[in-house]
Amino acid sequence: MSADFSLRQLEYFVAVAGTGSISGAAVQCHASQAGISTAISDLERRLGVQLLVRRRAKGVFLTEAGTRVLDHAQAILARAEDLTAGARAEKGRLAGRLTIGCYATLSPFLIPPLVDGFTRGHPDVDLQFIDGSQEEIRQALLEGACDLAFLYETGAEAGLTCATVRNCPPYVILSADHPLAGGEAVSLAELADEPLIVYASPPAPSNAERWLHSAGVKPDIRYRTSSIEAVRSLVARGMGYSILLQRWPSDTSFEGLPLVPMPITDPLEAVRVVIAHASSVTPTHRARAFAQYAREALAAPFPSPPRSAEASPSTDT
Repeated sequence: MSADFSLRQLEYFVAVAGTGSISGAAVQCHASQAGISTAISDLERRLGVQLLVRRRAKGVFLTEAGTRVLDHAQAILARAEDLTAGARAEKGRLAGRLTIGCYATLSPFLIPPLVDGFTRGHPDVDLQFIDGSQEEIRQALLEGACDLAFLYETGAEAGLTCATVRNCPPYVILSADHPLAGGEAVSLAELADEPLIVYASPPAPSNAERWLHSAGVKPDIRYRTSSIEAVRSLVARGMGYSILLQRWPSDTSFEGLPLVPMPITDPLEAVRVVIAHASSVTPTHRARAFAQYAREALAAPFPSPPRSAEASPSTDT
């Protein structure tokens, strides 16, 4: 049985629901307001339900039926896009929209090179990205706001299917004039009486605190900040040490002061970076291609941080 409506009508309806107005949808869809209004009125007639409540100067509101239809319309449009993209993929060409989520701390390290490299190879893919907290990105995956996402593995990935793309061993950063900065490595016990600068958003405990407790060391937290560059700058000024994960391309702080990364002798487990998708969703051709590209691009393990401040990239939690 053929459908009694068009994909264009569904596209207009979804746009109105998303923007909250006929005028907003017209701009988004590059159509006239009259064309949008007529298409949705015809869609309502064909479906036999009222989808929108139109209020002059106050935009539009979805009816209860409109809310239910919206979910189906979005799914139909997504499948139609996948059909087109899949047909192109059969010819060796990926196309369509792909949204990648990323934990904000990882974004500077992963998103620029992966987006640049993937879009060079697949210019017809409309690759977008969003970033946020671990929980925000996890929710974005479950709600369909992004197709794939990069997260730290925390053990709380219910509803997600994850594949490890990188292992990140923790390490210490010190100021260049710190007494321990000239050694080969450092133990956490040697830092027991030192002030700790923590990268974390309260009230959640940081990775650094967990690692220190696991080594039997009570952390002396001097400062706590959600700005990783503030952490690095405070350390570079000799105001404490920190324990981080991701490597920077230089061993200097935001202010240009030197930092010394040091391997940790304690047997701390590396933290895994994973690429995830909602377990209830079958990834599209382009999502699978991006995941494969990311796994290959990130396959090289992190080397141990160099002890010399002359050639070291540094890291973050």
